[in-house]
Order: sequence, then structure tokens, then C-alpha cells
Amino acid sequence: MIRVLQMIGSLGVGGSQTMILNIYRNIDRSKMQFDFVVDHTDPYHSYFVEEVKAMGAKVYTMPGFNGANAAEIKREWNNFFYLHPEYKVLHSHVRSYASLYLPVAKKHGVKTIIHSHSTSNGTGAMAMAKNAMQYPLKKQADILMACSTEAGRWLYGDKAMKSDKYILMPNGVDLERFSYSDEARKRLRKELGIEGKFVVGHVGRYLPDKNHAFLLEAFAKLHEKQPNSVLLLVGEGGAQLEAAQKAVKLGIAEHVIMTGNRSDVPELLSAMDIFAFPSIREGLPMTLIEAQANGLTCLISDRISPDVDISPLIKRMPIDDAERWAWEMLGEHKRQDVKDDIRKAGFDVKESAKKMAELYRKLHKEAK
Repeated sequence: MIRVLQMIGSLGVGGSQTMILNIYRNIDRSKMQFDFVVDHTDPYHSYFVEEVKAMGAKVYTMPGFNGANAAEIKREWNNFFYLHPEYKVLHSHVRSYASLYLPVAKKHGVKTIIHSHSTSNGTGAMAMAKNAMQYPLKKQADILMACSTEAGRWLYGDKAMKSDKYILMPNGVDLERFSYSDEARKRLRKELGIEGKFVVGHVGRYLPDKNHAFLLEAFAKLHEKQPNSVLLLVGEGGAQLEAAQKAVKLGIAEHVIMTGNRSDVPELLSAMDIFAFPSIREGLPMTLIEAQANGLTCLISDRISPDVDISPLIKRMPIDDAERWAWEMLGEHKRQDVKDDIRKAGFDVKESAKKMAELYRKLHKEAK
């Protein structure tokens, strides 16, 4: 049995968590298991804990980086590998302070993967600190992995991307699970009280980069033109109260449904008529692949990686014109089955799981 250690930061709802959970659900767990290291353990960051434990995973807690505890982190990771020599492969989805523990893993003969899921650390002093700490990663890790070309270029640079250490690994989606269901559409619309409504949907955490404020402004303009419309927002996050207050200010609060985190996202997608995603910056948002698998037209920001443009369902728009977004939402949107396009683009999770398992086995063998 090969056990692969996944450093994920938290097991809350997020893009990197969804990606690795999709892989975990689709590998042969009688031959390979994932275990997880987290540095956030509060309820908000523990959404998937029970699921991974039910699949056979162990969850370890390590100290997170606070700006002044580099020595503690190195010591704790060193102790961890002394106590757990069974781990030969470490896959880190955390970038910000991975440069502190990757050399420790190497000292213990562990093969390492660093995975870029984003294209920015934001702005400010903290972002500058993260940028500086990330610089050594391309030399420290055995494998440089990225979910998109932009995410790879941002973290590693063009030169490193040409090396044999670099692997582009698109985030895989369970195509059957996310297929459109008419039964689910009827059931969820009745449950949510939106039967007969035109539903604009969005799935994502309430973070500044997700640009909920702009989405609410665009929907407010749509609602002026189409009073029978509702905005369905799936997810949670620190900016949720701010978004709710914005909806009140715009006079659309009674037409905006905030579901919180849900485990039935495929069914919720089936209840939508169009998917809106006006992010300011992204790596490669899996929700856009999932929405396409459901057959939804996706109105997206022109700031998002072109790697998601895998079917005719994607429509790019600038995020400086809410009126234009409203008119685009108002157009005719027919569902299309584009699963073949998704498979050809490499986003079928079953294929992704096979490739990841092969890589883990190769690294595990090399580490012995």
C-alpha cells in the first residue's frame, strides 16, 4: 500500500481541495491512500474531514506560518518525518511557506511535488512576503505541477516550464456526476422556491477576487429588464455579509438566494439557466469545468485563464461594464452536451486520477 502525503492547508471548500478530493475519490484506494496535513482546523476549514477519513485517510495538524515561526515549522516537519518514515511522496498544494518544509522532506529522502493552483498572491506586504518565500520552490521540488499554463508561468517562469520537472495537470471533473438532470432541476427549483424563474447561478467562496460585488450590480441591471429573475449564490466566505449588504443596497435582496456550502452542487447547476463568473484573478476554476459539464452557458471574466475555454459554452466579458453583462445574461441560452470537448481537453477526472497514480508510483519507487 502506497500512502501519499497531501499538504493542503485546510480541508475546507476550495479549488485545490476539490481537485485533490476528485482524484482521491477516483483512485484505487485498495492500492493507494492519501493522507492530509492541514494547518487550519476550525469548522469552516474542515468541510471534507469526515469524507476523507471515511475513505481511509489520516489527517495531521501542523503549525501554520505566522511570519516569525520558521524554525518551529522546520522542527515540526523534521519530527514528523522521523516519526513517519512510511511517507515517500509529499504533494504540496500550499505555496506560501512550502520553501520551509520541502528541504526537510528532501533530507528524509521524500520526493516532493509543488502544485500551483493560482496566478497571484494579491497585493500588499503579505503578498510581497509570499512572493519572496515562493521563489526557491522551482529549485527545491522534484516535480513542478500547475493546473493551468498561467498558474505555471506565474509560480515557476517560462524557463522552468520547459524543464522535464514541469507537469501541466488540468483539474479533472467527474463528468457523469455533473451531467444535467431534469429530475434534479425540478426538485431543487421546488425546494428553493424558484419554479418558473430565470436563474443566474454562481458557485464560489465569498472572497474579493471572486468579485461578487460586480456580479450583484450586473444582476440588479438584469432584474430591471427581467423581473422574473433570481441570483443563486452557492458558497461561503469572509465577504458574505458584505455581499448581503450590497444586495440590500441595490434593492435586490429578496431576489438573491445564498445557499451557503452545499454538497449537491451538480444538482444545483441543473437548476440554473446561466452561470456567471466575474473573477478578477484565478488559476483554473474547476467550477467552470463543472458548469460546462452540466451544459450551462458560462459568462466569465476576461481575466480568467484561457485554459477553461474548452467548449462553445464559454463567453468572455470585460469586468468594467455591468450593463453589458446584464444584456448578455438576458440572451437565449440553450444547454449543450460538451462532455466530449471536456474529455479531449484533458479534464476527465478518471484520466487525471490514472496519471496522478502513475506519477505517485514512479516517485515512490525512486524514493526507495
